[in-house]
Amino acid sequence: MSLKNQIDADIKVAMLAGEKTLVTTLRGLKSAILNVEVAKGLRETGLADSEITDILAKEAKKRQESADMYIQGNSKERADAELQEKAIIERYLPKQLSEQEIQQIINEVTAELGTSVQQMGQIIGAVKAKTSGSADGAIIAKLVKEKLQ
Repeated sequence: MSLKNQIDADIKVAMLAGEKTLVTTLRGLKSAILNVEVAKGLRETGLADSEITDILAKEAKKRQESADMYIQGNSKERADAELQEKAIIERYLPKQLSEQEIQQIINEVTAELGTSVQQMGQIIGAVKAKTSGSADGAIIAKLVKEKLQ
C-alpha cells in the first residue's frame, strides 16, 4: 500500500474512532501532498513514496520549529499540540538513524571523497543520498562539519 493510500485509510479509521487531532493532522498531510501533486502536474498519477516521505519530513520539521517558537513564547499548550502532530507525522517516516550510524556513513563517504573542507557540500550530499530520508539534514551537516575541522 502506498503512503498516500495509507494516510487515506488512516483518516477513515480516525474519523470512525472520533480522534479529532489525528484526523486534522492527517488531512493537513493529505493537503500538503495534493498541493505538491498539483504543482508538479501529477494530480492523476500521484507522487512516488520517496517524494511523499520528503513532504512528510518537511511537515514534521515545521511542527518542531513551531513548537520551539511556542516554547520561547511561553505557550506550552500550543507547543505540546505541535509536538503531538509531529509524533503523528513521524509514524509515516522511516526510522531515523542515530548519530553513531550517521557518523559511520560519513566515515565511509569521506574515505571515498576525501576530507577537504572544500568538499563539504559534496560529502553532505553523498551522505544524504545514502541515508535517503532517515537522517535529518541539519544533523548530517553538523557531523560533517565536526569531522572536517
